[in-house]
Amino acid sequence: MGKRDALIAKYAEDLKNKCGIEPDMDLLTKVTIGCGPAIYNDDASTVASSQPEELETVKNNFLIKKLGLSDGPELMSAIDAVIETYGKSERNKYRAVVYYMLTKHFGKEAQYL
Repeated sequence: MGKRDALIAKYAEDLKNKCGIEPDMDLLTKVTIGCGPAIYNDDASTVASSQPEELETVKNNFLIKKLGLSDGPELMSAIDAVIETYGKSERNKYRAVVYYMLTKHFGKEAQYL
């Protein structure tokens, strides 16, 4: 098993055990690949949910640029909901897991076809 496959398996475990979500493995794989080399960097692979500027980055770079959503208060509400689902006290919120849940939340799976 390659390093990326091991990470995808870890993300799937987080979705199942911490978020109560049965992952669509094909979509999770595509979202993980979309994160690029960030998944291999300890700092970049996680979302610092307690830092407002990090959440702005998720909103601007992922929701607006990648998923093509229009800016509005619903974007931060969705990010907050995903962080709540993942667990505010959970130290390592993996970027690929957060992006996966946001993709599902907005019904934007087609972005990864």
